[in-house]
Amino acid sequence: MTLTQRSQLRRLPKRGSHDIETIHAILDAGFLAHVGFQTDSQPFVIPTLYGREGERLYLHGSAASRMLGELGAGLAACLTVTLVDGLVLARSAFHHSMNYRSVVAFGIARKIAEPAEKTRALRIISEHVIAGRWNDVRSPTEKELKATSVLEFSIEEASAKIREGPPLDDEEDYALPVWAGILPLKMDTKAPIPDPRLPKDAEVPQYIRQPQNR
Repeated sequence: MTLTQRSQLRRLPKRGSHDIETIHAILDAGFLAHVGFQTDSQPFVIPTLYGREGERLYLHGSAASRMLGELGAGLAACLTVTLVDGLVLARSAFHHSMNYRSVVAFGIARKIAEPAEKTRALRIISEHVIAGRWNDVRSPTEKELKATSVLEFSIEEASAKIREGPPLDDEEDYALPVWAGILPLKMDTKAPIPDPRLPKDAEVPQYIRQPQNR
């Protein structure tokens, strides 16, 4: 992976990393990305699900999607993923922060047109979001594939940034009678809610009761 000025870590570089395993671990822990691009002098940032395979991220959506249409034409893009692990509560308003893991990736996407390759990419996205689901559901029809755009976003360069640990107050503020510490945050699943039209005796699959990805 090539590194240039656009992925150079400037602000608090000690929290940053270009280590590929660190970047992959953060991408694998998340599933929602925000994709930034500019067209006709107007910037856009669009949220979207993704799946990862090696140095490629797969995105999908409606064939009428403006974002996918623009990116599929070879427009340069910036993709970000952020996982918030906790609110960091300091003794001063200035030093409040959050613990997080994030990735910023730059690259160019290509549109996938061949049906088998498109189906494979959709499977990667599905398995990334909830492993085990793809084998249970009906595969996309030819009509559904035509109505769906799928992009392969090749990561040209990327950086990760991580903040962890307690608040970092000014030394003189540690004596203040103010509670300080971390309020942990975690994305978690709740009890599954069945579709009202599901048979009453339908069993909840193991991969839904205990998702492996999250």
